[in-house]
This record gives sequence, C-alpha cells and structure tokens, in this order.
Amino acid sequence: MNANGPVVVGVDGSASSLAAVETAAREAKLRGTGLRVVHAFIWPAMKVPLGPAAVGPRDGGLRNLAERTLDEAVTRARDVAPGVAVTGEIVTGEPLTVLEERSRTASLAVVGSRGMGGFIGLLVGSTAVHLAAHGRCPVLVVRGEPDREGPVLLAVDGSPEAAGAVEFAFAEASLRGVGLVALHAWNEWTEPGDDDPGHPQNLVGDAGRLRGTEERVLAEAIAGLREKYPEVGVERRLIRGRVRPALIEASEEAQLLVVGARGRGGFAGLLLGSVSQALLHHAHCPVAVVRSGGE
Repeated sequence: MNANGPVVVGVDGSASSLAAVETAAREAKLRGTGLRVVHAFIWPAMKVPLGPAAVGPRDGGLRNLAERTLDEAVTRARDVAPGVAVTGEIVTGEPLTVLEERSRTASLAVVGSRGMGGFIGLLVGSTAVHLAAHGRCPVLVVRGEPDREGPVLLAVDGSPEAAGAVEFAFAEASLRGVGLVALHAWNEWTEPGDDDPGHPQNLVGDAGRLRGTEERVLAEAIAGLREKYPEVGVERRLIRGRVRPALIEASEEAQLLVVGARGRGGFAGLLLGSVSQALLHHAHCPVAVVRSGGE
C-alpha cells in the first residue's frame, strides 16, 4: 500500500463496475490523489482471436470491446470528478492478479459488488476472500444505497489485527466531515436465555460484569484515535446481539461500513464465512475491508 498512491478501480463494462468508477472518482477527489482505471484483459492469454471477424463490423472484436469499456469508464470518472487526474489501462491477465498487483502502489482499491466479463464472479466465493486477504491496500466494495449524510460505521472487535480498520475509519470520517459510529456486538452467537455452560456469560456468571468487559473492549479499540482526530464526533454503540443483523441494520443509515480482514470473537474469520457473505451481499452501503498493516 502507498498512502499517497492513486485510487485503483477495476472495470468490466457492467453497471456495477461503472458505479464503482463513480465512487472511486469521488474517493480520489476526497484524497487529493489520482485515479487509475484498470480493465483486466484475459483473452490474449487464452489464445483467442482479438480482432473483428472477417464478416463483422470493423469496430467489433474483443480488443475493440475492451477499449470501449475502458474509454466509457474513464469518461464517467472525469464527468464525476473533473479535477481528478484519471488514467486508464488495459492489462493482460486474470482480474484478481491484476488488481492485487496494482494495489501494491495504491491507497485504495475499488470494485463493484457484481460484474461480468473479465471480473465475473469477483465477489462470489473464494475470489472475494482472495482479494481481501492478498490486496496490499484497503478494498472498497461498492454496493447498496449509502446515506451520503450518514456517518462512517466501524465494526469493532478489539483484536490487534483490526487496528488498521479503526484508523482507516477515523481517517474516512475526517475526510468526509461526518461522525463515526463504533459498533461492538457481543454475545452474538447465542440468543438470550441460552444455557450453554461454555458460553462466556455463564462462565462469568454475571452479565453485568461481562458487559463491562465488552465496554472496555470498545473503549480501548478507539483509544488514542479520538485525540488524533478531534474533529470526528464518535458514538460508541454496544449491542448485545448477533453481529450480522446488527451491522446490516446499522448500515442503513451509514455512508460507509469499515471492517477488519480478521478478528476474534464475533468477527473471527470475518472474510471466510457467513458473516462476510452477509455483509458483502446485504449491507446497505459500501463496505471497506482493511487488512492489518503488519500482514
């Protein structure tokens, strides 16, 4: 990751990827940096004809289609953010490999929630996990209808690996001039009244004491950042309930949901199982996935 690097966005011509281009252009403007629009062109590696067919139109063929896809995306970006320096490139290779490589010099990588062509299946199954696990900068997945006046929503789990997500969320709130909601859900895998003897509440024997512990987890997770970003108003929100519905419901009033790539407790394996699928497919606003800086 290069904190001063451009925003990178992957495009494939789909409506979702063009929405991602618009978001990426706004993000580049916020950061005062450039925008790099990338189209992964996998067909040369597959040894298929790239030019127009002998009996087809002169502007037909895969190469011309790729160029039109890129030109449309670059034009859209320049229309949305006229002052941003926008560059476009067609790169031969598999989309995830191309995006991962470009993320090494980027400050942010942006993708749509659905795709076609070169980016088909980008957020289905293991490909989303791959991008989040191996990308070298934060990954912003554009989806939903964000409340542009709403706060940045931060999923807090208290793990050291999530520190980068906390910092990123504060920085985003500062850039956008909005508040931050730091949400920590506890006891998420058990409904009230559960009698599992191994459940933390039963091990502690005092729900009040357990809640106090979780309050400290939330407070410690954001400690120091409030001083670094004094202009950001912070709401600490502690919820006893399940993580997925808590975050999905809260995302209805947010303009961005920020999560760490790994976690503990309720967020263990966030990008490996059902929680990640729920967020990527059901969050009502864009989701930013931030890996630990030390990974």
